[in-house]
Amino acid sequence: MLDPWLLERLVCPMTRTPLRYDEAMQELVSEAAGLAYPVRDGVPVMLVEEARRIDAPA
Repeated sequence: MLDPWLLERLVCPMTRTPLRYDEAMQELVSEAAGLAYPVRDGVPVMLVEEARRIDAPA
């Protein structure tokens, strides 16, 4: 689980928009960028080159 205080302050490095935490996938999701940033051992990896591309909802 990510610290709620930290989650409120993190933004997507590409779009500067808020992120949604997907606890099941251990990712921070940027809907605006279509990217999911991994959370490894409780530490968000906020590098665009480490992010996984996600499909937009249909």
